[in-house]
Amino acid sequence: MDKVLYVAMTGARENMLAQQVHANNLANATTTAFKHDLEQARAMRVLGDGFESRVYSMSERPGTNLESGTLMQTGRDLDLAIEGNGWMAVRGPDGNEVYTRNGGLQINAANQLVTGSGLPVLGNGGIPIIIPPAENIFIANDGTITIRPLGEAAAEVALVDQIKLVQPQDDALYKGRDGFMHTDNDIPLPQALGVQVRSGYLEASNVNAVADLTAMISLSRQFEMQVKMMKTAEENSSAAAKILQMS
Repeated sequence: MDKVLYVAMTGARENMLAQQVHANNLANATTTAFKHDLEQARAMRVLGDGFESRVYSMSERPGTNLESGTLMQTGRDLDLAIEGNGWMAVRGPDGNEVYTRNGGLQINAANQLVTGSGLPVLGNGGIPIIIPPAENIFIANDGTITIRPLGEAAAEVALVDQIKLVQPQDDALYKGRDGFMHTDNDIPLPQALGVQVRSGYLEASNVNAVADLTAMISLSRQFEMQVKMMKTAEENSSAAAKILQMS
């Protein structure tokens, strides 16, 4: 069989995988603090009998764009935007410590401070934060949480905890299948005292919708070209078979 059929087939398959990455980015263009997933393709030699004169493409996800999105003012006390390259620690679905910049926080029925998806926010020592019944909740720039207890005077303020904020190196985190950032071997990062948050704000997604849409159109054209190559390989095979029958 002519290797062009295999080369075209792998090209079409990798185009479809690349489309999934860009489609996921576009689907999360309005998701709070979503980080744009990167995608690239590289050439791989076709190994086997004969000369290695043909290559096939292989798409891969080399990483995630960790640039900060724009800040949106909400005025809500439990909305947090993390400034710089810091991250907020939460208890992940698998029980390990994971990291996010989605600061749309809530208080659940058990008085735990949780993310919008219900994951507990961690405080000092990696312990979930419990918020006692309060008239008001205040979150300082360093993540310190203070409250005015329920029924107390306006001057009465109680310290609750401090949100665990970390500042890892650029290559220390990777995005897991759950959408959260993980460390290698799930080893928790130490708390960083220099990370600042801004209460009453949320971070927008850093997805460039125009760039992803343009990439999807380009990949669609490439997929059509690969299908045409497979059709051409079939026609060449049929023509060769007829020549052999005549001989």
